[in-house]
Amino acid sequence: MQGEQRARTIFLTLWTLITAVKLVIAARLPLFVDEAFYWQEGQHLAMAYSDLPGLTAWLTRLGVELGGAHVLAVRLPFLAIGAVLPWMVSRIATRWFGAVAGWQAGSLTLLMPLSATLGMLAVPDVPMALAAVLCLDAGARLLRSVDAAAAMKLALGLMIGALSHYRFIGVIGVGLIALLVLPQGRRMLRDPRVWVALALGVLAWLPLLAWNADNHDAGLKFQVVERHPWDFQWSGLWFLVIQPVLVTPILCVAMWKVALAGTRSGGGARAQWRYFGLVGAVSTVAIFLLGFFTDVERISFHWPLPGYLALLVAVPVVLNGWPRWLRRTGWWLAGVGLTLAFGYYLMASTPALREQLAGDKYYPRNFAGWKPLADVVREELRQMPEGTRVLAGNFKVGAELGFQLRDPRIEVLPHPLNDKHGRTAQLVQWGLLHQGERGTPLLLVLSPSDQRYRDLLERYHQVCEQVGPLPPPRVVSQDHGYQRFLLFRLPAQRAEGPCVSPAMAWMDTPQFGAQVQGTVEVRGWAFKDGVGLSKVELLLDGKPAGTVTYGRPYDITGFWKISNDPQHPNVGFDAQLDTTGLAPGKHWLGLRLHGNDGSVETWQEQAVIVR
Repeated sequence: MQGEQRARTIFLTLWTLITAVKLVIAARLPLFVDEAFYWQEGQHLAMAYSDLPGLTAWLTRLGVELGGAHVLAVRLPFLAIGAVLPWMVSRIATRWFGAVAGWQAGSLTLLMPLSATLGMLAVPDVPMALAAVLCLDAGARLLRSVDAAAAMKLALGLMIGALSHYRFIGVIGVGLIALLVLPQGRRMLRDPRVWVALALGVLAWLPLLAWNADNHDAGLKFQVVERHPWDFQWSGLWFLVIQPVLVTPILCVAMWKVALAGTRSGGGARAQWRYFGLVGAVSTVAIFLLGFFTDVERISFHWPLPGYLALLVAVPVVLNGWPRWLRRTGWWLAGVGLTLAFGYYLMASTPALREQLAGDKYYPRNFAGWKPLADVVREELRQMPEGTRVLAGNFKVGAELGFQLRDPRIEVLPHPLNDKHGRTAQLVQWGLLHQGERGTPLLLVLSPSDQRYRDLLERYHQVCEQVGPLPPPRVVSQDHGYQRFLLFRLPAQRAEGPCVSPAMAWMDTPQFGAQVQGTVEVRGWAFKDGVGLSKVELLLDGKPAGTVTYGRPYDITGFWKISNDPQHPNVGFDAQLDTTGLAPGKHWLGLRLHGNDGSVETWQEQAVIVR
């Protein structure tokens, strides 16, 4: 009884503290771009969408209906699901392995970083995890004896999963494999009540199938074919490396012990042990193997979570058989992992901390800069004629600005990103993909940070083809330019002429992070298609820092073949930077580019370390 009481107290304490921290972070953290698009989908209620079934969008709509247009309200239904899941895992473990193991399984669900952070973002993995746990619980109960209550729980889980994500098909497949391996599972599958539950689960896929039938299978093609290379890629090894970090090493080993136990035969309660192990093992192994062939550019580290939740149910039994020091180390490592995960989200939600990661590959750009951008957009709209419409450069900008401006109908330019993320068909269905019509003034908002630099000039020329030559932009720069937006006032009538694009530049020396002292030579190039540059200013920590000589010969047309700057090849610049009076440490070196059309554009900065 003392052990049970202690385990229960630990669980309740962890649940209270972690839930409170998640609420605080979720209220501060700006919407991730996918969350913003799910909010936009929720404002256009439908049975299914181009990228997902309907449930995620419905939940975002429920949140804002209950709590208003606030990030916390958008995430509130997902936070509620995330708060319930540890209780569900605890209850399953209690039923099969006792109360102490049950509370411990719930505590581990609260501590494992992948499951602990669940619900802080409004993403489809949250309801999908709920569906997976419901099916897991129902399957374990049905292995013992088939009854109507367990069958209905299975049907509920299958229906929620079908409304959550295409990937839930994999969860269904894994569950069926596990049941077919077990004699009790094969016997269970002969019961008609189970087949009624399966039939209800199948019916829940009909809205998604109907959407694909009406839209040339656009969603299915994207999820199954277009987003994955389906060629072997060694980068899939990174997936194997990162998983032990995300679930913490000792906990990872314990879960694999449960998975191995699932391959051994036995009777009685051992059937449920094998069931949990088989579901977890088949799921994680399949996803690890798929990692060598599927999409590695977008976030996919959360895919094994349903399998991990199955394994966590039995992990306390494994841990309790280990030496005390090893058990404690496992618990503490899980706590450290959780702290680091929360720390990352807190950093992303705090501008002063987020700025410190500018230029780093872990810089959370998709969370950054949306509110300042919206403030500038409102200011620009007040100064433009009545009836001016906002035009976004891609779906990310359209969705994020839509949330900030409370306008889910912002038009979007055609962009490869819309295709890459499976959103083009949805924008077309809403009538929000810009077709070149004008009639009223437009405020065009571009996000050059969303484009690979080597493709940026080509993208600018595509925009010129879509809307005409671009006037001088207003620059909105965040975190030293690592999140950067350009705003253009486009008149009601399209201008004609050669492409005039935003300026582009590069610093050859000093390089990012270079250690410098004394007088430093700064060299590079800069150009502006259509009109050219009149001068280049050197900035240090945002202030002018010396005279720049612009216009020396520097032929860059070998790479930028489509560039039409009239001043080619004289686009090089040189400057001398005196660092003798600067405090040692990191400083930010930048450029201010002056166009012959009167434009003034600040360029992305790069860090130098003064010794």
